[in-house]
Amino acid sequence: MFSDNPRMFLFVLKVCEARVSLICNRVRHWPSASSMANAANWPPRFARGKRRSQQVKRSGLAAAVLVLTSVASVASECRPDVVELRGTWGRVRFNVEIADDQLERSRGLMFRESMSPNAGMLFIYDQPQHVRFWMKNTLISLDMLFLDRHGVVTRLHKHAIPGDPTSIFGGNEIFAVLEINGGLTDHYGITVGSQMRHPAFSDGPAIWPC
Repeated sequence: MFSDNPRMFLFVLKVCEARVSLICNRVRHWPSASSMANAANWPPRFARGKRRSQQVKRSGLAAAVLVLTSVASVASECRPDVVELRGTWGRVRFNVEIADDQLERSRGLMFRESMSPNAGMLFIYDQPQHVRFWMKNTLISLDMLFLDRHGVVTRLHKHAIPGDPTSIFGGNEIFAVLEINGGLTDHYGITVGSQMRHPAFSDGPAIWPC
């Protein structure tokens, strides 16, 4: 659900970080084991207080671990309908439709009048191969990212012209192609050499594993 709303993901992450910080601050001020070394000689009511303090401390640490585990799980999420890209320029994710058979790849994004800024289509091939694209019957400008078997961007084609039947060479040994709205590669600064994370690259082996 966070992949559909990046702002919500960041909000949840910040809330989790704040809770962990609060828990850690409380733990830091709890009595240490050395300060309780002589607890055996304390009156019963102090001994009971020590046990309660230790129980609270263990509960707090367990809660901190649980929060951190939950955050890590969300952050490392790897799904078929989401791709992530990273490079020296930063990091971005897109919600994608998958085109992994001949019919779907042939149709692609034809006849679409618009596409969400955080959406795209990922074309996946059975084996790395020589690929060419065109914009026939495509109504919106597109940026195309051509990737090898490991998930590395090897070639970019920016601002493909709607309706243009000119062949667009993607390269040799191409395993996947990501189409996004025209201009987004420049907007984010995406470059050749950027890395993609997606389950399709798992057998690459992937440069950025799930």
